[in-house]
Amino acid sequence: MKKTLLCGMLLSLCSLTAHADPAMEQALNNPLRSADNQARDQYRHPGETLGFFDVQAGKTVIELWPGSGWYAEILAPLLAKDGHYVAANFDTQPAKDNPAPAYRAKIGLAFEAWLDEHRSALGNASSLAFDPPFKSSLGNDNSADVVLTFRNLHNWAMQGQLETVFDSAYRVLKPGGVLGVVEHRAKPGMTMDSGYMDEAQMIAMAEKAGFTLAAKSEINANPKDSKDHPKGVWTLPPRLALGDTDKEKYLAIGESDRMTLKFVKPGA
Repeated sequence: MKKTLLCGMLLSLCSLTAHADPAMEQALNNPLRSADNQARDQYRHPGETLGFFDVQAGKTVIELWPGSGWYAEILAPLLAKDGHYVAANFDTQPAKDNPAPAYRAKIGLAFEAWLDEHRSALGNASSLAFDPPFKSSLGNDNSADVVLTFRNLHNWAMQGQLETVFDSAYRVLKPGGVLGVVEHRAKPGMTMDSGYMDEAQMIAMAEKAGFTLAAKSEINANPKDSKDHPKGVWTLPPRLALGDTDKEKYLAIGESDRMTLKFVKPGA
């Protein structure tokens, strides 16, 4: 019995190894990734997450609001030689009537500087300003293979722009294209000011935009997250909004419990 079980485990391991994506492995370990960002792989499972979203070299992939570039450090090198990484970045020159907080433009400028600094390693990686409702286009209709958003839905929901974002993603994707969503997952009855979002509501909104839910994954689930923290999701790492207060407690919980949803634009 033990011998049979061991053989089965070895076969499973071999199967996983045989299906590993060498290009993805290289991107996960590329020298542009900072040590601090790599240390968070244990919470974000980037290889498994991107594989679930069908991200591969050769595709056109748009990342919405890459922030300081955690996923860009993986995606841009992955797509540098064969494919196209597009960062739908914070608007670095917002209009005067745009109430966006000033820190966004600052982060956006830092990200643009990172792209320029590493241009030789990032191929034709590019960026565009995405700031609905002022700037909501993600490019030409039916031009992208994958659109990705990581932990951003609550920001757009707080601005009343979540429907616009789903519509923009739908328009830019080719038929058969994938919208990949990772977001803090709420318990029933939680309000969006906690930073957590209701999974059923997010699915319904994406479907209203025209998407079909293709699959859900628990890759980024965290059962340790009780979701009742004093400063919402920002109490947990990496933000640690309470500073040193109960810091070890929140580090032991880790990053938030997250939904991982794969939507497809019909028509392929």
